[in-house]
Amino acid sequence: MLFSTYLTPLIGSLGEMMAQTSAFFTSQAGQVSIVIGVFLLTIVAFIADKVRSDIVALSSLALLLVTNVLTPSEALAGFSNSAVVMMIGLFIVGGAVFQTGLAKIISGRLLRLAGNSELKLFFLVMLVTATVAAFVSNTGTVALLLPIILAMAKTSGTSPTKLMMPLAFASSMGGILTLIGTPPNLIVDNYLREHNKPGFEFFDFLPIGLICLAVGLLLLYPLCRFCLGKKARDNEESGDDTTLAALLHEYHINDLVFRLQPKAGDHTLERRSVGELDIRHKYGVTILEVRRANRSVFSTNIQEAVTIETVFQPNDTLYVLGEKANVQKFAQDYGLTVFEDEEREGKGKLDFYEIGLAEVLISPESAMINRPLRKANFKERFGVNVLAIKRQGKYIFDDVLDSNVKNGDMLLVHGAWKGIESMAKKNREWIVIGSPQKDAENVALDHKAPLAAFIMVAMVLCMVFADQIGVKPVACVIIAGLLMVLTRCIRSVDAAYKMIGWEGIVLIAAMMPMSTALSKTGISKWIAETLIISLGSYGPIVAMAGVYLVTSVLSTFISNSATAILVAPIAWMAAEGLGVSPTPFMMTAAVAASACFATPICTPPNAMVMNAGHYNFMDYVKVGVPLQVIMGIVAILTIPLFFPF
Repeated sequence: MLFSTYLTPLIGSLGEMMAQTSAFFTSQAGQVSIVIGVFLLTIVAFIADKVRSDIVALSSLALLLVTNVLTPSEALAGFSNSAVVMMIGLFIVGGAVFQTGLAKIISGRLLRLAGNSELKLFFLVMLVTATVAAFVSNTGTVALLLPIILAMAKTSGTSPTKLMMPLAFASSMGGILTLIGTPPNLIVDNYLREHNKPGFEFFDFLPIGLICLAVGLLLLYPLCRFCLGKKARDNEESGDDTTLAALLHEYHINDLVFRLQPKAGDHTLERRSVGELDIRHKYGVTILEVRRANRSVFSTNIQEAVTIETVFQPNDTLYVLGEKANVQKFAQDYGLTVFEDEEREGKGKLDFYEIGLAEVLISPESAMINRPLRKANFKERFGVNVLAIKRQGKYIFDDVLDSNVKNGDMLLVHGAWKGIESMAKKNREWIVIGSPQKDAENVALDHKAPLAAFIMVAMVLCMVFADQIGVKPVACVIIAGLLMVLTRCIRSVDAAYKMIGWEGIVLIAAMMPMSTALSKTGISKWIAETLIISLGSYGPIVAMAGVYLVTSVLSTFISNSATAILVAPIAWMAAEGLGVSPTPFMMTAAVAASACFATPICTPPNAMVMNAGHYNFMDYVKVGVPLQVIMGIVAILTIPLFFPF
């Protein structure tokens, strides 16, 4: 009785309320409300920066999916989008350019042209950064060039404050130069193609990009000089030099390294093994590595670590460690010529492509203490040689294997990176200083630099002439990425995956459906119509200025990729409503999304240089806002000259 009297009407009311709610959410007004709500929440979350951007994007995607604004196929379409796939490939190609040291070689040589002139250094920083950023991500470009430019600023006596902001801004300007320079370019190109319009060619962005770069060159120098004032040159960067070359210097190993090559017709090592010859015991000489001709482009293995089973082949080049007299005696007995190589630009006489170097600290609990080092069997267990012992600030080179190990000894070991990594995992009796895996990944495969350059140039040419050769740009990038991995311009497949900026990829793929939702619910059309009604009577240039303003404001607070995704349908509909070509409007959206300088949070490069340049938030406002406004005016006036309405 009680149930029927009170609960039945209540359940009926709840059911009716749920039905009404469901009807509202499935109605046009309900869906518009949902999309606006999700859009605003997403913007707020991006600005607050309390949650990773990819998680924010995935959360907005999930909300649009569960509220039935988007179908599953619409919600997941971004993950199969050709622009997203192309960006993955470009991360790998760009990673190979860094891994082989190609970008560092090119930029380093160009930057030397500046000498000690502050003005020359400024222009070279801008030009080199923009050139590299035209083909590689702006974040990667700044990461690569920042230490180089800091070193040059120190050498020339120029304050880093005058160079760090130009470095960040030039990386954004360089992204405007080519189709692949920055994600917004690819996003608007993809939007045009999806709507059956001709996309942009590889160098279609170049004229506008060059004009923007010219504006930057003309304005940034006086802006940085006068707006930033006389900021303190503060705190010369210092730190421990822990590079592998520094270890060679610290232990004075370079003086004991020699390169041996066989004399013509007098090579008695051939077909004999290291164990058979017992060279270390007889001569006091350690064979560090063997170099053999590498006839395959699908390998980086030009170095070979030496074990007792190693058999010498004709024309082998040996790198050995020992006193000069001992090395000469060994060479004389086996028909070898001794070469005393010079150090190469601070790299030392050894390379570390496949063979590494590490310090190993003996722990107090080690069973090795007070026993000869030979008992540890490092060579047999891990394939590494102990080159020297550091004990109480002194270095021991002679008869290291017969020396008794002491508590606190530091051993310098040399061998295959995999062997050193294995040592690092067995850390009860010793501690391997640093991270061998990271050290290996940081070694530039500079012998592969010419090959990486060839693949990258071939990729660019294929993209430039994609229509003529009948190959899609995305295919060119995929093939280039695969070739970089297969030819070992990247150390391993695992390293290639690590080079992909997955947060950025997921962000873009998850935000693309937001653009679909804005179009599907008519919000993009309403914004475009508002722009047309408000500004259309003044002509398409003024409407285009409205698109630029909307894009510029959004990109100040959220990523340029997300901004381009959101603004692309607005730009399209604004052009469609005015009955003009959408191409200049899409170009405007791409340029406005990339040319963002007003805050340290609007692009990763801006944030990366903040500490190095000793900037605060208002420094970006003082320099970035005038630059952004003037560049916007110039872009709006020049884009229609190259892309008519």
